[in-house]
Amino acid sequence: MSHLHVSTLSRRTALVAGLALALAGCATPSGPVNLADSIAANPALSTLSALVVKAGLTDTLKTGGPFTVFAPTNDAFKAVSAATMADLSQHPEKLKAVLTYHVIPGTTMAADVKNSNAKTVNGANVALAKAGDFVTIESGMVVTPNLVATNGVIHTVDTVLMPPKK
Repeated sequence: MSHLHVSTLSRRTALVAGLALALAGCATPSGPVNLADSIAANPALSTLSALVVKAGLTDTLKTGGPFTVFAPTNDAFKAVSAATMADLSQHPEKLKAVLTYHVIPGTTMAADVKNSNAKTVNGANVALAKAGDFVTIESGMVVTPNLVATNGVIHTVDTVLMPPKK
C-alpha cells in the first residue's frame, strides 16, 4: 500500500513540475519590446495605440527606428475637440502627420534633452526643453519619461501636439 502511495505522489510531482515548465515557456518576455507593442500594452496609451493602427504606422513602430516617441495619453486625446478628432479619423494622411509630429529620430532619454529644437519624423521642428526633472515638448509636459523599447524610447505627454500648417 505504501508503494502505491509513493508512486502516485511521484507522478503528481512530475506532472506539476512538467506543467510549471510548460507554463514558463509561455511566459511573456520580461525585457523591453518594440515601440508599437509597448504603446499597445500601456492602458494609458490605448487611444494612441488605436490611432497608430488607423494611420498605418504599426509596422514602422515595430521595426523602424530608433525613435523617441512623445506619446499623448488618453487624457490628452480627450482634450482635443470632437470635430478635430473626427477630421483626423476621416483623413489618414492628416492623422499620420499629427502622429509623426510626436516622433523624433534617435533615442533621447529625458536626462539627455537639451533646450533646443528637434526635427520630427513629420519634417517640422519641435521645441524641447528641460528644467530640473521636468521635460517639455512644445506646450506638452512629459508625464512618464524613459519607457524603453527595443527600438527607441517612449515619453508619455499630457498634450496632443498639432503640427504647423504647411
